Amino acid sequence: MSVPQSSAGEDAAHTAERRWAIVSMALIAFLLVVIAFTGIHWAAMPPSGIEPIDPTTLHVSGEFIEPNLGVQIRGDGTVIVRLLAQQYSFNPQCLILPANTKITFRGTSADVVHGFLVTGTNANAMLVPGYVTTFTTEFLHEGEHLMPCHEFCGTGHAAMWAHIKVVSPETFHRLMSSNTGGRCD
Repeated sequence: MSVPQSSAGEDAAHTAERRWAIVSMALIAFLLVVIAFTGIHWAAMPPSGIEPIDPTTLHVSGEFIEPNLGVQIRGDGTVIVRLLAQQYSFNPQCLILPANTKITFRGTSADVVHGFLVTGTNANAMLVPGYVTTFTTEFLHEGEHLMPCHEFCGTGHAAMWAHIKVVSPETFHRLMSSNTGGRCD
């Protein structure tokens, strides 16, 4: 007795469907393993360029204590800015920075995730508790910029902002020599 033609076609279809189901399930399982491994690995090792820091000791020791916050001129003429975000303020609240100068921002958060944005520029970063965020930028034009927190951080989020005043390099150096520390607040 021979098997009817339609039955042989159905068996071939079922076999092909089973094969594709096995391939699909294997692909899904592989992707889940990759996601789990990556999640565990990145939680243990942050991406390069991000430094871990203990948020419970920020105010007590290290580079983010009060006297170190603000603007400092390095030996090579570049500028470094250290800032601390915490609900619901940036410290310092106002910075004076030179135009046409490489400026490195180093910031962190004392409590929750905060956003750091200098309006009208390419300066945009996240300040995450437990990590130091570092980026370098240059302001090409003099003027004033708002620096709002762009990551919802609680009920006072809407009032969390600071100012940046970009001035000529000559004005900046004159103000820095007058011991303002690059702060305008």
